[in-house]
Amino acid sequence: MLYYENKLKSEGFNFIVGIDEAGRGPLAGPVVASAVVLLEDNFENRIDDSKKLSSLQRDKAYSEIIQKTIFGVGIVSEKVIDHINILQATRLAMKEAALQLLGKLDPSTNKNIHLMIDGAIKLDLDLPSLSIIKGDSKSKSIASASILAKVTRDRIMDDYDKVYPNYGFIEHKGYATKKHKLAVKKFGPCQIHRTTFNSD
Repeated sequence: MLYYENKLKSEGFNFIVGIDEAGRGPLAGPVVASAVVLLEDNFENRIDDSKKLSSLQRDKAYSEIIQKTIFGVGIVSEKVIDHINILQATRLAMKEAALQLLGKLDPSTNKNIHLMIDGAIKLDLDLPSLSIIKGDSKSKSIASASILAKVTRDRIMDDYDKVYPNYGFIEHKGYATKKHKLAVKKFGPCQIHRTTFNSD
């Protein structure tokens, strides 16, 4: 999963930034993005598309990733999602994550930075970038970002479960499961539901 990283390094880029998101599809909660630069390639835990890992595997990988990378996280709320739409909110979260990471780097390194973004998304940043379909299965940097974003968002939804216990957020994290949709019909939407997403 280092083909793209090695290719870009051979072209003279020292900082390869993998970017991915979690939470585009749920009926509730924020969209979260992460940007990651690997400081080393070897990991004890499995690094892959977060959807392919169990919750325990993601948590273990998360702990290792934050020790072996430079990273940034961007979080865009459900209110902003409703206001600007989920695609624009995803771009915003990714841009925030990238800017947070870039703020941790020496400004003199800017010419050596290359972005790799999961999916067909382009970001409004003055840096070279590569959009990779299913990048979280092809790049260790993007996979790491996928895991950081997913675990961060899941923990946010676990906290929301305590505030809004009727909806089962701790189980489905806001996704449109049958149980979640039945809860919305019974109790109505809560403050973190996306009003522009249909729960029928």
